[in-house]
Amino acid sequence: MKNLLALLFTLAVSACATLEKPTAVPPPAVPPQAIPAIPPVPVVPPTPVAPPLQSVGWEALAGWQDEDLAAAWDAFKQSCVALQKQPAWQAPCAATLEIPSPSNAALREFFEQYFIPYQATQPDGGSEGLITGYYEPLLNGSRTPSKRFRYPLYGLPDDLLIVDLSSVYPELKNMRLRGRIDGRRVVPYYNRAEIDNGVAPLKGKELYWVDDAVELFFLQIQGSGKIALPGSETMRVGYADQNGYPYKSIGKALVERGDLPLEKASMQGIKDWGKQNPDKLPELLNLNASYVFFRELPNNLPGPLGALGVPLTAGRSIAVDPRHIPLGAPVFLSTTWPNSAKPLNRLMLAQDTGGAIRGVVRADFFWGFGKDAGKQAGSMKQSGKMWVLLPKGYTPPQNGATGNGQGGNGNGG
Repeated sequence: MKNLLALLFTLAVSACATLEKPTAVPPPAVPPQAIPAIPPVPVVPPTPVAPPLQSVGWEALAGWQDEDLAAAWDAFKQSCVALQKQPAWQAPCAATLEIPSPSNAALREFFEQYFIPYQATQPDGGSEGLITGYYEPLLNGSRTPSKRFRYPLYGLPDDLLIVDLSSVYPELKNMRLRGRIDGRRVVPYYNRAEIDNGVAPLKGKELYWVDDAVELFFLQIQGSGKIALPGSETMRVGYADQNGYPYKSIGKALVERGDLPLEKASMQGIKDWGKQNPDKLPELLNLNASYVFFRELPNNLPGPLGALGVPLTAGRSIAVDPRHIPLGAPVFLSTTWPNSAKPLNRLMLAQDTGGAIRGVVRADFFWGFGKDAGKQAGSMKQSGKMWVLLPKGYTPPQNGATGNGQGGNGNGG
């Protein structure tokens, strides 16, 4: 037994030695060029974000030398009513008093002396954007409801809560949240369907009653209008606030559903569709949960009040996105007439905002009051360029805070 244990021990040691020191077999040589190279991981550069406003020379403004600047002079002076106390605007606004009877030559010299033109540019560097139109409609209405006048036009609700968080979050400056109190919670305000179905406590807030639900819907999109009362009295109403929901285009919804071809998705096209489909109309209107509340305005104003707080001028006021275009600033617009290739180059004033007016190169052209203005506004969906004129010494916004205002929402609903 003793000899057997010695033999096993010798075999185990021998096996261990074999495992620890195996016979090395060199691998076949592989030439370096035969080893495939591992391609480097491509580095994707960040998408460049162009400054929204880039200074240019006056020669860059297409049609500047031929523009009738005198036609925009009164609108510019309206902007100065709101801007004249701001340091950067004091010099140019004060200088308006020295030009009592302006000629085009004098006004061109004035703007070129006091202002620097800035090309409005999209984040991708593009210079073209969408130009739509809006107007001031006329509705038939009454101060009391009846079988004919059964659609209420509401004033500002008592329970509408406006929350401003800028003191806690400075990056939310001028961004207001709308809601209402439900117990101890702040919840979204009632949407369009809930308001139209009588869920919201708005009894007693009716300013007027009108005879057409679609016209009332488009009055909310335009932001202001007039109400023709029985007899000869006409009252003006303007934007007071809204329920906090984002604007949604019902024209786009009709096109996406195949109910309306794209070329007919105008304001008039939507109205015609509504007359042909009265049973489907409430569901369509409720797709836009946004709801606008109104206030009465003096009848002696030369135009509806825009977000700047001054009356709008037909053919010379535009609604813009105030995050990028300062309210009150002159804007040289290069676009075309509605449904046309005819050039429309004109000095405008950025005096309004709107729920659908979002982006740097984006404007809503105010056509004025009445049916003819409505036809132009309803069919305007053009491409255009914009140059913003800012006073010398004014620092142009790079990414300004979101603004809130009334204005149009673009044509077609």
